[in-house]
Amino acid sequence: MPGSVSVTTGKKHKQNLREACIREALAIVEESGVEKLSMREVARRLGVSHQAPYKHFQSRDHILAEMVSRAYRSFSEYLKKRPRTGDPDADLGAMGQAYIEYADKHPLQYRLIFSTPLPDPHQHPDMMRHAQDAFALLQSGIAELHAARGGPGPHRRTDFDALFIWFTLHGLCGVMHSRVVDTLNLPTEVMDGMSSEMFERIGWVLERETKNTS
Repeated sequence: MPGSVSVTTGKKHKQNLREACIREALAIVEESGVEKLSMREVARRLGVSHQAPYKHFQSRDHILAEMVSRAYRSFSEYLKKRPRTGDPDADLGAMGQAYIEYADKHPLQYRLIFSTPLPDPHQHPDMMRHAQDAFALLQSGIAELHAARGGPGPHRRTDFDALFIWFTLHGLCGVMHSRVVDTLNLPTEVMDGMSSEMFERIGWVLERETKNTS
């Protein structure tokens, strides 16, 4: 909830204001969309001067970049915490399931990282560092799977496979969280089995890639 934030020269109060700005910015995006995010609106809702947020963020893009960076870090950490069995096939499947769970449990953060016009990454390099970490996890999982299947070292199509999986998962999450699905009148068993069917088809693709280079 918006509230008054004390602005003093004390380090603790400065940190409190910085975090309050981020929390309020997230609330604005969740309630009204990223288009309504502005430094002036953050300040108004916090009950501080219009210049107060600029003590911590140079611009609206800087506060948005920090929000996106934190969302990517949350996403990457969630993938890392997935159950692991030592079976590359099962572990890769668990990563995919963790991806879907994250989108379901953290819709605001998911929208921030995948459905928000981002500030220029070249101007905010730290913003994408955790995104790169998440993609590297997927690449590593695919490489381990190919190696376990007897592939000849790093697979030449690992990057393509990683993008294919990421795009497929994103497409699934995007459609499943939209209102379009409710209008299709599909049988319950189709909707309930969609994730399993998708993972099975991804498995077919990866198996074919391994055989093509064996």
